[in-house]
Amino acid sequence: MARFSNDIERFIDAYVLELAAGNAAIFAGAGLSAPAGFVDWKSLLKPLAEELRLDIDKEHDLLGVAQYHLNSKENQRNQLNQLLITNFAVAAAPTVSHKVIAKLPVSLIWTTNYDRLIEKAFDEEGRVLDVKYERAHFTTTKPNRTAVLYKMHGDIEHPDKAILTKDDYEKYYDSHGEFLNALSGALTERTFLFLGFSFKDPNLDFVLGRIRSRFAQNQKRHFCLMKERSKSPNETEEEFAYDHIRQALMIKDLMRFNIETVLVADYSQIPEILGEIYKRLRARTIFVGGSAAEYGNWSQSQCYEMLRDLASALVQQGYRIITGFGLGVGEAVVTGAVERIQRDNLDMDRHLVMRPFPRTQPSEGVTLPELYKKYRHEIIEPAGIFLSVFGNKQVDGETVDAGGLNQEIDIALSLGLQVVPVGGTGWVSKARWEEAEKNPAQFLKADTDELRDALARVGKEYDSPNELIQPVLDIINSLSNGN
Repeated sequence: MARFSNDIERFIDAYVLELAAGNAAIFAGAGLSAPAGFVDWKSLLKPLAEELRLDIDKEHDLLGVAQYHLNSKENQRNQLNQLLITNFAVAAAPTVSHKVIAKLPVSLIWTTNYDRLIEKAFDEEGRVLDVKYERAHFTTTKPNRTAVLYKMHGDIEHPDKAILTKDDYEKYYDSHGEFLNALSGALTERTFLFLGFSFKDPNLDFVLGRIRSRFAQNQKRHFCLMKERSKSPNETEEEFAYDHIRQALMIKDLMRFNIETVLVADYSQIPEILGEIYKRLRARTIFVGGSAAEYGNWSQSQCYEMLRDLASALVQQGYRIITGFGLGVGEAVVTGAVERIQRDNLDMDRHLVMRPFPRTQPSEGVTLPELYKKYRHEIIEPAGIFLSVFGNKQVDGETVDAGGLNQEIDIALSLGLQVVPVGGTGWVSKARWEEAEKNPAQFLKADTDELRDALARVGKEYDSPNELIQPVLDIINSLSNGN
């Protein structure tokens, strides 16, 4: 049985491509923070409604409720501010979804949330987030930032400036016009994923409407993950049918703005989907490990040609290569990758990362093996697939297995990478391929007939090393597509 529906699979594939190209962004609504214990707008305003002798479940204009309360207090919003502090200034931990988002290579995030869960998740991941929640922040840039977070309704540390009432929304263009302009530009250029968002925000409606009027049938494609309406225990069939129709109409209306709705059966699927996106995206970064002082029955020039053409094909298919520049392997990999990058006018940083090993003795107190082990961990961790080739070196004139490659494979396995030992190249790769053939799930993180067949083909001994290229591409493509 498939893990996800066809619609979800198609969305994952499309969004991974946008992430890989650097075109993706995220818009987070209140629903994203709900699993951390934070309230939605209706729950937030319920005590105010009760004070006004209103039933919050009967009120559809929640902005109006906040405004009515402010009016009743002669425009003194101390109680509103305290309500925000009570509900959002708590030491909640980021959810699984927040943590995955912090790992994704998104450089742009928008939110209507006041909480700081996104900031905490980025801090835990060691990524620098440039947070902007008021006009003055547009003129400054945080050094070494990896992403920008626009909090268009304010931040919990400044509840008096939070956008909450009708007055706030009516004045928004004058007080926060920069946010509307920036969001309009972002929605025009990036592919957004809306998470936990109800699409009832007047500011977003204004921006989407303005984009639609300008670009008509040429709007950027966006996605929204939304829970499919299901019948609650105390709900009548008529009530359920009515809301089901309403959701269908809303989904169709969102298509006016080229926002495609992807329905999930339960909210618990959303962190699973985000995790799968991260897994597949990570699988598009391949660490090529290996070294070779000799090449068995093949010549050095034959093997160089194979490694060069393999690297070129991987880059052509959109993969990113990391290499530690192993002896007899690294230079051929780099040549093929660079040649393809230049030929197709691609971004070097998106497709090739070179991490040569230090060769001189480190400072006192650190041995070279200790330095190598830590270094290997750091350069392997960003990848999703570890590709092992050859694995030998010369010691006192004798060719022996390369212990460094064995260590790299063990590190990759401990980090959860999918490890593909190309057994057909011999030495360490052959020995680890034999292990993988006995236990595919340990190395490939899956065990299917398709993967077993693909693994068998990269372990064969061919007359020419070039015959390994297609089997290697096949197994990598299968792994990166989640098969």
